[in-house]
Amino acid sequence: MNKKKVLPYFKVIAAMVIVGSSVVAGKILIQTMPIFLASELRFLVASLILVPLLIFKEGIPSLNKKDIVILFFQSLTGVFLFSVFMLYGLKFTTALEAGIITSTLPAMVALLAFFIIKEKLTKNKIVGILTAILGVIILNFAGVMNEMRVGHLELLGNLLILGAVIGEALFIILGKSLSKKISPLAISTGVSIMGVLLFLPLAMYEAINSNYTFRSVHDWLLILYFGIVVTVLAFLLMYQGVAMLPATTVGILTSILPLSTFLLSFFFLQESFYLYHFIGGCFIIFAIYLTTRGEKLQVNKDVQIS
Repeated sequence: MNKKKVLPYFKVIAAMVIVGSSVVAGKILIQTMPIFLASELRFLVASLILVPLLIFKEGIPSLNKKDIVILFFQSLTGVFLFSVFMLYGLKFTTALEAGIITSTLPAMVALLAFFIIKEKLTKNKIVGILTAILGVIILNFAGVMNEMRVGHLELLGNLLILGAVIGEALFIILGKSLSKKISPLAISTGVSIMGVLLFLPLAMYEAINSNYTFRSVHDWLLILYFGIVVTVLAFLLMYQGVAMLPATTVGILTSILPLSTFLLSFFFLQESFYLYHFIGGCFIIFAIYLTTRGEKLQVNKDVQIS
């Protein structure tokens, strides 16, 4: 592959590495700041950056009712519901079980892409999906038998985590649908604005009923990181990659997320790194190779990326 062909893959991978870093930053932030309030501020910061940037570079895009509806459901499923399902799911099940369930994301993306936007599943993609799932399961499997807890709410927790996976898969599929006629910058801006509106009621409730004082410089630096890097930069990278790659391929590349989380947790949170992490990572890298080998980029006439 030449540089032009490789670039979209690197953009999606970079976006997933950033999202993985948000897990590490989030673990630190939620110790002191309410989650919905933090999410509201994150998307507010992103919107304050993206709206002027969009107006300056492209102007206000012409959106029909269908485009607005897709943007709303993309934000509802992949931004709001993903956060809510993941948050409350982890209250009832273990993080290790949640990790195993989220390993189905590449398969979920491929399945929804097949049914919703009629993308074909090639032999390489099928093998790549199975290899990616195996890699992510290996990353999350060790220790489950020792830490698994049994309770009547565990099934509910696992179902909520599965709901989060479906939400993220729909986020990718709907983004692929919009990328055919709307620029990555316009999509990122629209999703961020919708995120502000969706999180606002719960954020106001937390601001009124919590004892948070908004005085921590450390927390504000993390909010700026979430708003600027995790939201603005990661969203732009993701949608630029989505505009050029099949949704199934993007789904496979999301497998880099748990690998990123493990590595960053090891370096910044001093969490343990074991042999199975390395083995799982190798499976994920091999899955990406299988999926991207011989892939043809999908260049949209109306949406060019730099």
